[in-house]
Amino acid sequence: MDHNITLISTVAAGFGLALVFGFIAEKIKLPALVGYLLAGILIGPATPGFVADTGIASQLSEIGVMLLMFGVGLHFSIADLMAVKRIALPGAVVQMTLATVLGASVAYWWGWTLGEGLIFGLALSCASTVVLLKALEARGIVDSMNGKIAVGWLVVEDLATVLVLVLMPPLAGILGGTAQVESAAPLWQTIGFTLLQVSFFIAFMLVAGKRLLPWLLWHVAKTGSRELFTLAVIAAAISIAFGAAKLFSVSFALGAFFAGMVMRESEFSHRAAEESLPLRDSFAVLFFVSVGMLFDPAILVKEPFSVLAVVAIIIVGKSIAAMAIVLAFRYPLNTALTVAASLAQIGEFSFILAGLGMSLGILPAEGMSLVLAGALISIALNPLVFSLAKPIEKWLLSFSKLARHLDRRTDPFAELPMSTERKLLEGQVVLVGYGRVGRRIAQALTEQGIPFVIAEQNREIVEGLRKKGIAAVSGNAADPAVLVQAHIQNASMLVIATPETIDFRKMSEAASTLQPSIEIVVRTHNEEESTLLRKDGVGTVFYGEEELAKGMTKHILDRFVQS
Repeated sequence: MDHNITLISTVAAGFGLALVFGFIAEKIKLPALVGYLLAGILIGPATPGFVADTGIASQLSEIGVMLLMFGVGLHFSIADLMAVKRIALPGAVVQMTLATVLGASVAYWWGWTLGEGLIFGLALSCASTVVLLKALEARGIVDSMNGKIAVGWLVVEDLATVLVLVLMPPLAGILGGTAQVESAAPLWQTIGFTLLQVSFFIAFMLVAGKRLLPWLLWHVAKTGSRELFTLAVIAAAISIAFGAAKLFSVSFALGAFFAGMVMRESEFSHRAAEESLPLRDSFAVLFFVSVGMLFDPAILVKEPFSVLAVVAIIIVGKSIAAMAIVLAFRYPLNTALTVAASLAQIGEFSFILAGLGMSLGILPAEGMSLVLAGALISIALNPLVFSLAKPIEKWLLSFSKLARHLDRRTDPFAELPMSTERKLLEGQVVLVGYGRVGRRIAQALTEQGIPFVIAEQNREIVEGLRKKGIAAVSGNAADPAVLVQAHIQNASMLVIATPETIDFRKMSEAASTLQPSIEIVVRTHNEEESTLLRKDGVGTVFYGEEELAKGMTKHILDRFVQS
């Protein structure tokens, strides 16, 4: 009978211990991910006691990978990436290259082959999107400029890693893999054929999938069955991933990613993300548990200096590289430190890369254990790294002339051009933020011929606005210097349309100091915040849900009054 319940025992032990250790991890202010990995270590073959079925755990982890990548695809926004592409794209590529070189160099010093070192370095180069988002959410900076740059940077890393996953199997032979049967065809033909298959799959998903998936969800949604809708979402994710592997020789990860990316185009994308979240989270837990089962804790005793070197590459090497790149692009020190802290960890993609490397016979088991050790330690230390960013910034600005110089360098878009029309500098509206709300306000002001100047943190958005002939300055409007450059001292109104409520008071205080008679209009999507802002007399406060209720109520009353 025992051999018939291995699946049940593996799932029960995995979920049970993951719950216990995940709870403990959260209580001591660590990501629950650390607890899941520890649960896997306890039921793995390297520790005494109960040992789960590694074969079943491996298959469950494959489903976890599919659903993880499906979730990444559901949240992947080309528009968000394009907004920070000039820093995120080159930054991610250069940082991954430097981290890979560091990892490969250390591996070469240990006596590993070039192929082993290359895969090992790549596994150390990609940070965890899951860990990053949790860290940004905990600090309330997901929607800030720094948060958007960090997320965009990791999206580029994810895409680059997906490309690596596609190319690894055909390159396994040349990298020294033992599990790959060498093809008689030349290497360039093998790689070309692989990329052709991937291209066909991508084209198929973007053309046929973009039409079929929304159509399928629409008809399933019309049944009114929540269970059927959830089933349709999960079936689409796993079926497309499996079909992509069988028909196009594409990895499960890439297939699931494009399933999510195409489903995002549907009007049901938010519902799909919401309905599939519990199952995605559950299998993601099993994925991290199965990864933990591969870890041999003995490596911490046998190879302490190797583990230390790996942690140093992840936390110190990657962070310094990212910080230097961001500063080189003339972003402030605060942004550089935020991005550096964001990248000072590795996670799910590192496990997927290392796991594929092991299955192809490229990466030794020791490499997987070192990657896991680096992940566990870096994820555990990441909250501390984030908390140190602010003190480090203050210390550098206090004791380093270079840091002050880097932080205060002239931004080419921080000042309005000398050719700016006079009507935009007197009696104008200063509009802070050019997001979903700010864009609509700007359009309405333009239609009515009301002069305005936009203050926006995203330098690329400001550059685009300047090209359209719209007056805009880049920078955080919580800094009085930015408001001065927007000529707040002559403005008639300050409209704060950014979602970053933490800076509202700084902006309003600076504006009132520079222009005591200015009228201030603020948006907020938090009821408690709106109450506090009104109580403090910050200005006219518009609370999203309240305004929506007013608009709907007016429409309803107008309809019945007219009838």
